[in-house]
Amino acid sequence: MPNFEAENAILPHQSPTLPRVLLVDDDESVRDTLSMVLEHSGFEVSSAPNVNQALALIGSQSFDALVTDLHMPQPGDGLTVVSAMRHSNPKAVTLICSAFPEMQQATAAILKQADEILVKPLHPDNLVRIILDRLKQGTKTAPLPVESVADILECSTQSTIEDWLQSVRDKPGIISVSLDDDVRCAHLPQLFHDLVARLRSPILLGARSPVSTAAAEHGMLRRQQGYTAAMLVEESRMLQVSIFQTLQDNLSKIDFSVLLVGVMAIADEVDSQLAQQMASYIAESTADSEPGDAWTAPQQLRRHVA
Repeated sequence: MPNFEAENAILPHQSPTLPRVLLVDDDESVRDTLSMVLEHSGFEVSSAPNVNQALALIGSQSFDALVTDLHMPQPGDGLTVVSAMRHSNPKAVTLICSAFPEMQQATAAILKQADEILVKPLHPDNLVRIILDRLKQGTKTAPLPVESVADILECSTQSTIEDWLQSVRDKPGIISVSLDDDVRCAHLPQLFHDLVARLRSPILLGARSPVSTAAAEHGMLRRQQGYTAAMLVEESRMLQVSIFQTLQDNLSKIDFSVLLVGVMAIADEVDSQLAQQMASYIAESTADSEPGDAWTAPQQLRRHVA
Protein backbone atom coordinates (compact mmCIF):
# COMPACT_ATOMS: atom_id res chain seq x y z
CA MET A 1 0.00 0.00 0.00
CA PRO A 2 1.54 3.34 -0.98
CA ASN A 3 2.28 5.87 1.72
CA PHE A 4 1.46 9.51 0.93
CA GLU A 5 2.89 11.13 4.07
CA ALA A 6 5.63 12.93 2.16
CA GLU A 7 3.13 14.28 -0.33
CA ASN A 8 0.86 15.39 2.48
CA ALA A 9 3.67 17.39 3.99
CA ILE A 10 3.78 19.83 1.05
CA LEU A 11 0.07 20.54 0.75
CA PRO A 12 -0.60 24.30 0.34
CA HIS A 13 -2.22 26.17 3.22
CA GLN A 14 -1.66 23.19 5.47
CA SER A 15 -1.25 23.73 9.19
CA PRO A 16 1.63 22.06 11.07
CA THR A 17 -0.76 19.34 12.19
CA LEU A 18 -1.92 16.47 9.98
CA PRO A 19 -4.84 17.09 7.62
CA ARG A 20 -8.04 16.25 9.50
CA VAL A 21 -10.68 14.05 7.86
CA LEU A 22 -14.18 13.30 9.12
CA LEU A 23 -15.39 9.87 7.97
CA VAL A 24 -19.13 9.19 8.24
CA ASP A 25 -20.60 5.76 7.48
CA ASP A 26 -23.04 3.50 9.31
CA ASP A 27 -21.07 0.40 8.28
CA GLU A 28 -18.53 -0.27 11.04
CA SER A 29 -16.27 -2.38 8.83
CA VAL A 30 -16.11 0.41 6.24
CA ARG A 31 -15.29 2.99 8.92
CA ASP A 32 -12.57 0.82 10.44
CA THR A 33 -10.94 -0.06 7.11
CA LEU A 34 -10.95 3.45 5.69
CA SER A 35 -9.84 4.99 8.99
CA MET A 36 -6.84 2.65 9.10
CA VAL A 37 -5.92 3.42 5.48
CA LEU A 38 -6.26 7.19 5.92
CA GLU A 39 -4.29 7.24 9.17
CA HIS A 40 -1.53 5.15 7.58
CA SER A 41 -1.44 7.68 4.72
CA GLY A 42 -0.85 10.67 6.96
CA PHE A 43 -4.32 11.90 7.94
CA GLU A 44 -5.84 12.48 11.35
CA VAL A 45 -9.22 10.74 11.23
CA SER A 46 -12.41 11.17 13.23
CA SER A 47 -15.35 8.92 12.44
CA ALA A 48 -19.09 8.87 13.09
CA PRO A 49 -21.67 6.11 12.52
CA ASN A 50 -24.66 8.40 12.01
CA VAL A 51 -25.82 11.91 11.21
CA ASN A 52 -26.29 13.06 14.80
CA GLN A 53 -22.76 12.15 15.87
CA ALA A 54 -21.37 13.66 12.67
CA LEU A 55 -23.18 16.95 13.33
CA ALA A 56 -21.84 17.01 16.88
CA LEU A 57 -18.27 16.62 15.60
CA ILE A 58 -18.75 19.23 12.89
CA GLY A 59 -20.12 21.69 15.41
CA SER A 60 -17.22 21.24 17.84
CA GLN A 61 -14.16 20.60 15.65
CA SER A 62 -12.50 21.81 12.47
CA PHE A 63 -11.83 19.52 9.48
CA ASP A 64 -9.98 19.72 6.19
CA ALA A 65 -12.06 17.07 4.43
CA LEU A 66 -15.30 15.11 4.78
CA VAL A 67 -15.96 11.64 3.39
CA THR A 68 -19.57 10.58 3.98
CA ASP A 69 -21.92 7.86 2.86
CA LEU A 70 -25.11 9.13 1.23
CA HIS A 71 -27.49 6.54 2.74
CA MET A 72 -27.40 6.18 6.56
CA PRO A 73 -30.07 4.76 6.43
CA GLN A 74 -32.13 7.55 4.80
CA PRO A 75 -31.27 8.49 1.18
CA GLY A 76 -30.46 12.12 2.01
CA ASP A 77 -28.51 11.63 5.24
CA GLY A 78 -25.18 12.35 3.55
CA LEU A 79 -26.51 15.65 2.24
CA THR A 80 -27.36 16.75 5.76
CA VAL A 81 -23.78 16.10 6.83
CA VAL A 82 -22.33 17.83 3.76
CA SER A 83 -24.54 20.87 4.28
CA ALA A 84 -23.48 21.14 7.91
CA MET A 85 -19.82 20.89 6.95
CA ARG A 86 -20.24 23.51 4.24
CA HIS A 87 -21.60 25.95 6.80
CA SER A 88 -19.19 25.20 9.65
CA ASN A 89 -16.04 24.51 7.57
CA PRO A 90 -16.65 26.16 4.18
CA LYS A 91 -13.09 25.45 2.96
CA ALA A 92 -13.29 21.73 3.72
CA VAL A 93 -13.32 19.31 0.80
CA THR A 94 -16.59 17.33 0.75
CA LEU A 95 -16.83 13.86 -0.82
CA ILE A 96 -20.04 11.81 -0.94
CA CYS A 97 -20.02 8.04 -1.43
CA SER A 98 -22.93 5.94 -2.68
CA ALA A 99 -23.52 2.39 -3.86
CA PHE A 100 -26.16 3.76 -6.23
CA PRO A 101 -24.48 5.71 -9.04
CA GLU A 102 -27.79 6.89 -10.54
CA MET A 103 -28.90 8.68 -7.32
CA GLN A 104 -31.92 9.99 -9.22
CA GLN A 105 -33.56 12.04 -6.49
CA ALA A 106 -30.46 13.48 -4.87
CA THR A 107 -28.15 14.20 -7.80
CA ALA A 108 -29.02 17.89 -8.23
CA ALA A 109 -28.64 18.66 -4.55
CA ILE A 110 -25.40 16.69 -4.32
CA LEU A 111 -23.80 18.46 -7.26
CA LYS A 112 -24.57 21.82 -5.67
CA GLN A 113 -22.91 20.92 -2.38
CA ALA A 114 -20.27 18.20 -2.70
CA ASP A 115 -16.90 18.49 -4.44
CA GLU A 116 -17.06 14.97 -5.82
CA ILE A 117 -19.32 11.89 -5.89
CA LEU A 118 -17.61 8.54 -5.31
CA VAL A 119 -19.23 5.23 -6.20
CA LYS A 120 -18.89 2.30 -3.82
CA PRO A 121 -17.08 0.02 -3.38
CA LEU A 122 -14.23 2.46 -2.76
CA HIS A 123 -10.63 1.48 -3.45
CA PRO A 124 -8.75 2.84 -0.43
CA ASP A 125 -5.71 3.99 -2.41
CA ASN A 126 -7.92 5.87 -4.85
CA LEU A 127 -9.73 7.56 -1.97
CA VAL A 128 -6.42 8.76 -0.53
CA ARG A 129 -5.35 10.09 -3.91
CA ILE A 130 -8.67 11.91 -4.44
CA ILE A 131 -8.51 13.55 -1.03
CA LEU A 132 -4.94 14.71 -1.64
CA ASP A 133 -5.82 16.09 -5.07
CA ARG A 134 -8.87 17.90 -3.74
CA LEU A 135 -6.94 19.39 -0.84
CA LYS A 136 -4.46 20.81 -3.33
CA GLN A 137 -7.23 22.21 -5.55
CA GLY A 138 -9.38 23.50 -2.72
CA THR A 139 -13.14 23.20 -2.58
CA LYS A 140 -14.89 24.06 -5.84
CA THR A 141 -18.10 25.27 -4.25
CA ALA A 142 -18.69 28.82 -3.05
CA PRO A 143 -19.79 29.41 0.55
CA LEU A 144 -23.48 28.70 0.88
CA PRO A 145 -25.87 31.54 1.68
CA VAL A 146 -27.39 31.23 5.12
CA GLU A 147 -31.07 31.91 5.81
CA SER A 148 -32.97 31.77 9.06
CA VAL A 149 -35.67 29.18 9.63
CA ALA A 150 -38.17 32.05 9.87
CA ASP A 151 -37.14 33.44 6.47
CA ILE A 152 -37.38 30.03 4.82
CA LEU A 153 -40.85 29.37 6.20
CA GLU A 154 -42.04 32.85 5.29
CA CYS A 155 -40.84 32.48 1.68
CA SER A 156 -42.17 28.92 1.45
CA THR A 157 -45.55 29.46 3.12
CA GLN A 158 -47.62 28.92 -0.03
CA SER A 159 -45.67 25.87 -1.22
CA THR A 160 -45.86 24.32 2.26
CA ILE A 161 -49.62 24.90 2.38
CA GLU A 162 -49.96 23.27 -1.05
CA ASP A 163 -47.89 20.30 0.12
CA TRP A 164 -50.10 19.96 3.21
CA LEU A 165 -53.27 20.20 1.11
CA GLN A 166 -52.03 17.46 -1.18
CA SER A 167 -51.31 15.22 1.78
CA VAL A 168 -54.89 15.78 3.00
CA ARG A 169 -56.24 14.89 -0.45
CA ASP A 170 -54.18 11.70 -0.41
CA LYS A 171 -55.78 10.54 2.84
CA PRO A 172 -59.55 10.86 2.33
CA GLY A 173 -60.21 8.10 4.84
CA ILE A 174 -58.51 10.07 7.62
CA ILE A 175 -59.96 13.49 6.95
CA SER A 176 -63.23 12.62 5.23
CA VAL A 177 -65.01 15.98 5.49
CA SER A 178 -65.46 17.43 2.01
CA LEU A 179 -64.41 21.09 1.86
CA ASP A 180 -63.41 23.56 -0.80
CA ASP A 181 -59.61 23.97 -0.87
CA ASP A 182 -59.79 27.65 0.09
CA VAL A 183 -62.05 26.85 3.04
CA ARG A 184 -59.85 23.99 4.24
CA CYS A 185 -56.71 26.13 4.10
CA ALA A 186 -58.23 29.38 5.37
CA HIS A 187 -56.57 29.15 8.79
CA LEU A 188 -53.05 28.45 7.55
CA PRO A 189 -51.81 31.91 6.45
CA GLN A 190 -52.42 33.28 9.95
CA LEU A 191 -50.89 30.20 11.54
CA PHE A 192 -47.71 30.65 9.47
CA HIS A 193 -47.69 34.34 10.35
CA ASP A 194 -47.81 33.42 14.04
CA LEU A 195 -45.14 30.78 13.54
CA VAL A 196 -42.72 33.13 11.77
CA ALA A 197 -43.32 35.78 14.45
CA ARG A 198 -42.56 33.19 17.15
CA LEU A 199 -39.29 32.23 15.43
CA ARG A 200 -38.20 35.85 15.11
CA SER A 201 -39.15 36.74 18.69
CA PRO A 202 -38.42 33.50 20.54
CA ILE A 203 -39.82 32.70 23.93
CA LEU A 204 -38.50 30.16 26.41
CA LEU A 205 -39.49 26.63 25.48
CA GLY A 206 -42.17 25.47 27.88
CA ALA A 207 -43.38 28.98 28.54
CA ARG A 208 -47.02 29.69 27.74
CA SER A 209 -47.42 30.59 24.09
CA PRO A 210 -49.34 33.72 23.11
CA VAL A 211 -53.10 33.29 22.82
CA SER A 212 -54.26 32.94 19.23
CA THR A 213 -57.84 33.98 18.64
CA ALA A 214 -57.49 32.63 15.10
CA ALA A 215 -56.58 29.17 16.43
CA ALA A 216 -59.58 29.16 18.74
CA GLU A 217 -61.89 30.26 15.95
CA HIS A 218 -60.46 27.51 13.74
CA GLY A 219 -61.25 24.83 16.31
CA MET A 220 -64.82 26.04 16.66
CA LEU A 221 -65.22 26.23 12.86
CA ARG A 222 -63.87 22.72 12.35
CA ARG A 223 -66.49 21.41 14.80
CA GLN A 224 -69.20 23.16 12.80
CA GLN A 225 -67.79 21.75 9.57
CA GLY A 226 -68.07 18.19 10.88
CA TYR A 227 -64.49 17.37 11.81
CA THR A 228 -63.94 14.84 14.56
CA ALA A 229 -61.37 15.58 17.25
CA ALA A 230 -59.12 12.90 15.72
CA MET A 231 -59.29 14.68 12.36
CA LEU A 232 -58.27 17.95 13.96
CA VAL A 233 -55.25 16.29 15.56
CA GLU A 234 -54.29 14.54 12.31
CA GLU A 235 -54.59 17.80 10.39
CA SER A 236 -52.08 19.37 12.79
CA ARG A 237 -49.72 16.39 12.60
CA MET A 238 -49.74 16.51 8.81
CA LEU A 239 -48.97 20.22 8.94
CA GLN A 240 -45.87 19.59 11.04
CA VAL A 241 -44.73 16.95 8.54
CA SER A 242 -45.15 19.44 5.67
CA ILE A 243 -43.26 22.16 7.57
CA PHE A 244 -40.36 19.85 8.36
CA GLN A 245 -40.29 18.66 4.74
CA THR A 246 -39.88 22.30 3.72
CA LEU A 247 -36.91 22.59 6.05
CA GLN A 248 -35.48 19.35 4.67
CA ASP A 249 -35.79 20.72 1.15
CA ASN A 250 -33.86 23.84 2.21
CA LEU A 251 -31.11 22.27 4.30
CA SER A 252 -28.42 23.77 2.09
CA LYS A 253 -29.55 27.26 3.18
CA ILE A 254 -30.03 26.72 6.91
CA ASP A 255 -27.62 27.76 9.62
CA PHE A 256 -27.25 24.49 11.54
CA SER A 257 -26.30 26.28 14.73
CA VAL A 258 -29.91 27.46 15.11
CA LEU A 259 -31.77 24.64 13.33
CA LEU A 260 -32.53 22.53 16.39
CA VAL A 261 -33.86 25.49 18.35
CA GLY A 262 -36.02 26.44 15.37
CA VAL A 263 -37.44 22.93 15.00
CA MET A 264 -38.31 22.80 18.71
CA ALA A 265 -40.01 26.20 18.51
CA ILE A 266 -42.03 25.08 15.47
CA ALA A 267 -43.23 21.93 17.20
CA ASP A 268 -44.09 23.87 20.36
CA GLU A 269 -46.03 26.56 18.49
CA VAL A 270 -48.00 24.14 16.32
CA ASP A 271 -48.85 22.04 19.38
CA SER A 272 -49.87 25.15 21.31
CA GLN A 273 -52.20 26.21 18.52
CA LEU A 274 -53.64 22.71 18.38
CA ALA A 275 -54.36 22.86 22.12
CA GLN A 276 -56.22 26.15 21.62
CA GLN A 277 -58.12 24.68 18.68
CA MET A 278 -59.12 21.66 20.76
CA ALA A 279 -60.30 23.85 23.64
CA SER A 280 -62.71 25.77 21.42
CA TYR A 281 -63.69 22.56 19.58
CA ILE A 282 -64.72 21.01 22.91
CA ALA A 283 -66.50 24.19 23.94
CA GLU A 284 -68.48 24.12 20.69
CA SER A 285 -69.29 20.43 21.21
CA THR A 286 -70.54 21.17 24.71
CA ALA A 287 -72.71 24.00 23.40
CA ASP A 288 -74.21 21.63 20.82
CA SER A 289 -75.04 19.02 23.43
CA GLU A 290 -76.45 21.51 25.97
CA PRO A 291 -78.75 23.84 24.05
CA GLY A 292 -80.17 25.29 27.26
CA ASP A 293 -76.77 26.28 28.64
CA ALA A 294 -76.48 29.96 29.42
CA TRP A 295 -73.12 30.13 27.69
CA THR A 296 -73.30 30.87 24.00
CA ALA A 297 -70.62 29.59 21.62
CA PRO A 298 -68.90 32.99 21.32
CA GLN A 299 -68.86 33.35 25.13
CA GLN A 300 -67.32 29.89 25.49
CA LEU A 301 -64.78 30.74 22.83
CA ARG A 302 -63.70 33.85 24.73
CA ARG A 303 -63.52 31.90 27.99
CA HIS A 304 -61.22 29.22 26.52
CA VAL A 305 -58.77 31.59 24.88
CA ALA A 306 -58.63 34.05 27.76
